[in-house]
Amino acid sequence: MSDLPIIIAGGGIGGLATAIGLAQKGIRSIVLEKAANLGEIGAGIQLGPNAFHAFDYLGVGDAARNMAVYIDNLRLMDALTGQEITRIPLGDAFRERFKNPYAVVHRGDLHGVFLQACVEHDLVELRTNSGVARYDQDGTTATAILENGDRVTGKALIGADGLWSNIRKQLVGDGAPRVSGHTTYRSVIPTEEMPQDLRWNAATLWAGPKCHIVHYPLKGWKMFNLVVTYHNDAPEPVAGKPVGHDEVRKGFDHVSPVARQIIDKGKDWKLWVLCDRDPVDTWVDGRVALLGDAAHPMLQYFAQGACMAMEDAVALSALLDTTSDIETALVDYKKRRFLRTSRVQLQSRAIGEHVYHPAGAHADLRNAVMNSRTAEEWYDQIDWLYGSTGLEGAVSLETRKRPMKF
Repeated sequence: MSDLPIIIAGGGIGGLATAIGLAQKGIRSIVLEKAANLGEIGAGIQLGPNAFHAFDYLGVGDAARNMAVYIDNLRLMDALTGQEITRIPLGDAFRERFKNPYAVVHRGDLHGVFLQACVEHDLVELRTNSGVARYDQDGTTATAILENGDRVTGKALIGADGLWSNIRKQLVGDGAPRVSGHTTYRSVIPTEEMPQDLRWNAATLWAGPKCHIVHYPLKGWKMFNLVVTYHNDAPEPVAGKPVGHDEVRKGFDHVSPVARQIIDKGKDWKLWVLCDRDPVDTWVDGRVALLGDAAHPMLQYFAQGACMAMEDAVALSALLDTTSDIETALVDYKKRRFLRTSRVQLQSRAIGEHVYHPAGAHADLRNAVMNSRTAEEWYDQIDWLYGSTGLEGAVSLETRKRPMKF
């Protein structure tokens, strides 16, 4: 049985990060992806220092750094007045404090970094057209049962199959995700079409009543990522639906013209209705465990979904490297990740309410509190999030410092 692989359901960022993390520990894996091709939809994502901690541990730090855009600030703007509320500088003091940078990347480029690493490693097998419908186990093995009836057996099964995970459906059985009622519209625009006075080297958030706008540069400043969201009480999940400009624009008639002009530059909009789930601690069933969005799906407001999945991959690969007791390692993995990911899930909801979308006195209070903080005070506020390596509690410092195995 020791020769059997770890089976990973899902070939997204979390699944591939887990596969390459295991490979560096000398552990073979098979990644089962439902789609006909391995790839990622979407546009830009933000990467805090904790993501770079994970990149380094997983052996893709150089590749990840080479395709990232390094921004100077996180800027919070008042979408009604057009005035800056606060900014968090991301320069030398930030990097010294958190030992790594803050960057933005195209989701597809990040996925490509992990995909290339997996393709080049002989301990990773990638299979497409292999959606996992359910699982079975017998106490010594775990088997992924595919949608076509085929069976793939390994010594453990990791469900990294996303928000609508079939592994979670069987393991947790908590029904459909929670619909937030917030609709997000995404576009990318060429840099030359971005208003020149807003071509900031920053991840910029314009916060307004029941709405917000986010933009930042991508792909070596060739384009800007544009994400706009408003709370329109959308009742059902939707993902990647093309929509017209007028539908996007109608949620932002009340914001400042300086902010609204950004939306007018967007093209080829697609919408997502945001969903998450309440935290649960039932991630493990014998030799089966959940990871990433299958375990702890969260709203976008902390920009930590991919980061948490990569941290999961780090912790899981580290723990499976230290013991032959698979079931104990999976339980330990859940215990060591549960509180941290639960905090990000719940605080993502909270900052959506208290930072991104408040109105009136609520917004005035936000502005006053956030404007009063110094850079060092901001660093203290976010230390719990960005100061983590993803390894705390999972392996000793001595283990963490040892050379990686390629």
